[in-house]
Amino acid sequence: MPTDTRIADRIEIGDLVARFALLLDEKRWEDASTVFAEDVTVHSPRGGELRGIDKVVDFMRRSEVEGEHTQHTTTDLLVDVGGDQATASANSTVYFYRDGQAPHFTGGLRQHFTVARTPGGWRLREVRITPAWSRDSTRSET
Repeated sequence: MPTDTRIADRIEIGDLVARFALLLDEKRWEDASTVFAEDVTVHSPRGGELRGIDKVVDFMRRSEVEGEHTQHTTTDLLVDVGGDQATASANSTVYFYRDGQAPHFTGGLRQHFTVARTPGGWRLREVRITPAWSRDSTRSET
């Protein structure tokens, strides 16, 4: 694979991971197909194993808490492209907050992705989310 193609793929996959975080923050579930492959599998502590874009979107909709927002900050992205498949990993800090208030819950995550080139572009085929730490400011620390 030419270097220019590999670099372009890495940039597109980086953008895909950023779009995934933004989709979650903006709750744009109707745009899920711009991020996920139809046969996506998501592994997370809260949702268990979800197979298929419809189940993933349904879970995200049901997980919404009225008045609560999130801000995902993703860093340390590593991408390894191999033809029409790729793997990626990143760290993410997620802030849960209400309008005008400081975050009431913050969590650090490690994310692992399997990515596939589709006719519509790169899409997440598998997502594994592993919590690293959390801080709940609504609980008093002793």
